Amino acid sequence: MQSFPSPTPDLRDESEPAWPRQRTKILDWLVKETRDERFIDNILVQLCERLRDEGVPVARATMHFRTHHPQWLGARILWSTGLKEAKIATFGYGIENTPQFLKSPVNEIFSGAREVRKNLATMREGDGHHEFYDELRQEGLTEYIAWPMEHTLGKRHIVTFGSDRPGGFTDAHVGMLEDLLPALTLVTEIRLKNILARTLLQTYVGPHASEQILAGATTRGSGATVGAAILICDLRDFTTISDHWPRDDVIELLNAYFDAMSEPIERHGGEILKFMGDGMLAIFPLTNPTACADLLSAIKEAEVAIAALNEQNSKDGREVLRYGIGVHVGDVMYGNIGSRRRLDFTVIGPAVNVASRLESLTKEIKRPVLLSGAFVEMASCQADMESLGSFPLRGLGQPVDVFAFPNE
Repeated sequence: MQSFPSPTPDLRDESEPAWPRQRTKILDWLVKETRDERFIDNILVQLCERLRDEGVPVARATMHFRTHHPQWLGARILWSTGLKEAKIATFGYGIENTPQFLKSPVNEIFSGAREVRKNLATMREGDGHHEFYDELRQEGLTEYIAWPMEHTLGKRHIVTFGSDRPGGFTDAHVGMLEDLLPALTLVTEIRLKNILARTLLQTYVGPHASEQILAGATTRGSGATVGAAILICDLRDFTTISDHWPRDDVIELLNAYFDAMSEPIERHGGEILKFMGDGMLAIFPLTNPTACADLLSAIKEAEVAIAALNEQNSKDGREVLRYGIGVHVGDVMYGNIGSRRRLDFTVIGPAVNVASRLESLTKEIKRPVLLSGAFVEMASCQADMESLGSFPLRGLGQPVDVFAFPNE
């Protein structure tokens, strides 16, 4: 291991052997004592506090991670003196092309630099340096250092440290921080992979299903019976649209349609289980006593969003979108279904079939939203609905009472 010279007298009056002991103490903590800490931001806060306790004048630190999130390109975790909790900020796609980012030290590291180190005290405002350094100096910092954290397969992330000590970090401070980098890289990679696994699962199967899978529900046939309000929707005339429109236009339209439908569902506590071409399956678990009311609110908000989307489509010379929604309530089998090597975490059962048949029925009776009598009864909303009578549904023995929103 590298040995360090004594720190400067104005920091701490200790003999030379103290530094290796301080470094080893923090390394032992990083490697052995953080195993029960799930969150990277908490580890960063504790690391900075321990460094300061050992005489390393860290006044600010950040970690920058690129993520595999459908909405966010990356995230930054920030700690500064006096903060008990780190601040987390997310950054959307496109920021990597802005002048502010392209001239930043973070971009230098992402572009291949092994280190960015700036003596802020000797810089003058506006002398050609990035404005970010002016901001740091105004915060009272005297030095800034950024290093890459090299994760597996060349995935590069960043850690930075800032000092408020007159003169900045000593060589001993810098050497100690550098010696911590391999352990810090390993610790952050483990946590980041956990976050990425959770994010990817939530992106593709939804929040509840992802929790079940991460908890070990990966065996074919594993699952449970749950009560749920079920919503199935489908876009009308999509085959015709996809046959006549350019591919990119079709994808853009479909994404806009799903945004209009999905965001109200998620906002009101529903869980989208799957997209099926131009269709969607969602449930509102009845463990929530307001599940049925929440589903109705989600539909109303989605209708408003679709109307706004259609208004814009008309202005752009595009076809307006029509849809059908079927709603039912009942017990569903919620779990893993599929082949030995390819599973789908979804819901099946007679209640799902009823919702699907109601969605198909919207094509015949020309009403965009149809609700079963069982749902209307559970939701206690019969006075607000229009009864359309009983209809035989394919594959079901008894006709089903069907309701719709009035004036639709």
